[in-house]
Amino acid sequence: MNKPTISFEYFPPKTEKSAEVLWSAVPKLAAFDPKFMTVTYGAGGSTSEGTRDTIARMINETGLPIASHYTFINTTRAQAKAHADDLWNAGVKHIVALRGDMPDDLQWPLDDDGDYFQYTSDFVEALKSWHDFEVSVGAYPEKHPDSPSLAQDMLALKRKCDAGADRAITQFFFDNTAYFQFKEVCQEMGITAPIVPGLLPIHDFKSLCTFAARCGAIVPDWLHAKFEGLGDKPDEARKVATDLLITQATELAEGGVEHIHFYTLNKAEITSDVCAALGY
Repeated sequence: MNKPTISFEYFPPKTEKSAEVLWSAVPKLAAFDPKFMTVTYGAGGSTSEGTRDTIARMINETGLPIASHYTFINTTRAQAKAHADDLWNAGVKHIVALRGDMPDDLQWPLDDDGDYFQYTSDFVEALKSWHDFEVSVGAYPEKHPDSPSLAQDMLALKRKCDAGADRAITQFFFDNTAYFQFKEVCQEMGITAPIVPGLLPIHDFKSLCTFAARCGAIVPDWLHAKFEGLGDKPDEARKVATDLLITQATELAEGGVEHIHFYTLNKAEITSDVCAALGY
């Protein structure tokens, strides 16, 4: 079986308790020698300080390449350039470039304004012109919730890749067939950047369903059936979640996927079990 490289996503902790969880997970997952790890960034810079602090500590404690998520919504071009300079000077050479969640006072598509980026493709082009960043972008095998159609969403992805993106990392999904079909259409469209599957360990099925509804990810009926009656059986639910993620990752590897990205939710459980089972 093909053995893909791996990477992990984290988010900046907001409380002392969540910080303990994160910094317990980081060394356990870093031990699997991921190709890189990423730290998220709130829309409009709402977690920029926490992102910088988290990245600095991860670089210091792991020595691994760390990528910063960076969202351009509600950020002027001048502010974006200044922050990109700060990241580059701090040793961050990889950006996950994203639009970010729409604030309540804005609507998509954005009005034309020369002081702000309108599309992620413009943002990618600017990042590449400012510094020799490695740039990852988002992809949505089941359509971005703000896009009128999957076809238009895929055209947006092509523009991001044409602007210089080095890879696209997908929103989480549970149907591998949807991913492989999406990847095939990307190739037909001339998208040559790798389409990296993003996988989510299920720590709490009810929370997952709420989160998935918000970001447009499909939770299939068969997955609901797997977790039916396990709400008060955490050990059984964890075993089901671990087995499902091992199966999903194995199928992707057997299908030729060269890299898998895990949305860790700042927890080592399940993700570390899956990585160990896959031989990392």
